[in-house]
Amino acid sequence: MTANLSISQNYSVKNLPLGSNKITKFVFYLFLKMTEKKSKLAVLKTKETAESVLEFINKISKEELRKDSHIILEMMEKASGEKAKMWGSSIIGFGNKRYKSPTSGREVDWFLIGFSPRKAYLSLYLMTDHKEYATQIEKLGKFKTSGGCFNIKKLQDINLAILKDLIEVSL
Repeated sequence: MTANLSISQNYSVKNLPLGSNKITKFVFYLFLKMTEKKSKLAVLKTKETAESVLEFINKISKEELRKDSHIILEMMEKASGEKAKMWGSSIIGFGNKRYKSPTSGREVDWFLIGFSPRKAYLSLYLMTDHKEYATQIEKLGKFKTSGGCFNIKKLQDINLAILKDLIEVSL
C-alpha cells in the first residue's frame, strides 16, 4: 500500500492511515521527525523592562549625546507610532516583533527599531537591508557599522532626512 503524505495533514503515529504494522509506524514516525521544522523560542538576556526611558536618557553625562538621544527618541516614536521601552539596562526599543531565523528556525522576541546611547556613540538598531538601501546609506553621513548597527558619534554629522527614511523603511 502506498500513501502520499503531507505534513500539513497533521498525521501522527496514533492515527496513521497505513494500518497497525509497528515497522510502518516507526518509519512514519522517523519521517515526521526528520521533516518537521523546529521552532524554538530563544530566551535572550536582554528583555523589555519597566524602567523609565526618560530617566535613563537624562542620566547621560555627555550633553551632546543626551540631546542626540532625545532627537532619536522623538524620530523613532513618531515613525513607529510606538512608545519607547527600555530593553535591558541600555537599549531603547520601539514595538515588538517575533523574528524567525530562516536557517535554524529559532525565534526571538525583539523590538522593531531601537537605539542605545553608548559612551562614545549612538548605536541605531534598524532592520534595514544594507544592500537594498546602499545608495541612501552612502548619503547618510559619518558613521560606522557593526553587526547590522549604525554607530554614530554625533547627529550633526548625519543627514537627518536620510536617517528618517531609513528608520521608516525599517518598520
